[in-house]
Amino acid sequence: MLVLHTWTTPNGRKVPILLEELGLSYEIHFVNIGKDEQFEAEFLGISPNSKVPALVDHGAEGGPLSIFESGAILTYLADRHRRFLAPSGHARWKAQEWLTWQVAGLGPMLGQLGFFAVRAKEKAPLAIDRFTEESGRLLGVMERRLAQCPYLAGEDYTIADIACYPWMVGATTILKEALGGHLDGKPAIDRWMREIAARPAVQRGMAIKPPVGI
Repeated sequence: MLVLHTWTTPNGRKVPILLEELGLSYEIHFVNIGKDEQFEAEFLGISPNSKVPALVDHGAEGGPLSIFESGAILTYLADRHRRFLAPSGHARWKAQEWLTWQVAGLGPMLGQLGFFAVRAKEKAPLAIDRFTEESGRLLGVMERRLAQCPYLAGEDYTIADIACYPWMVGATTILKEALGGHLDGKPAIDRWMREIAARPAVQRGMAIKPPVGI
């Protein structure tokens, strides 16, 4: 039994997408970060960093295994089920390269831009300018890569694409105004977004939502 602890954030949607792509059965426990449930003792036992998502694999070899950090979870599931991440060679390391790029760069920069430009009650122009420009630079990196090959790791759809997609949905919706012209003139990203959005498993993973009242 796989138990996923998550919420409807970009990071929180990555793992449901992969679980749906793999066709696995899983149980979701929603962690309402708006109510600070990520700081409760039970969740801290699974995710010491108080962040979603976290996964518990009760069928893991050697007994139940809990994993936090979305990149680690994606890698674990892809390796275990031998899909969406090559077992070795150049293809594997290209996927890992772009997965790391997302978790270390694209996600944090867009996340900080979202806080300072959208959620913060008091605006800090210097911070907004900094994160807007860096987010725009990263979008340029992504555009150049996707102009060279169909997917971030190369010819194949991998966990790197799964990791980036929910953040790019946020970039093109919630952060669209803040990013302004940085989203313009990105035909390769636009093509990639359409192709990923058309995948049924991605649609199911993106559609997860907690029951009313949670």
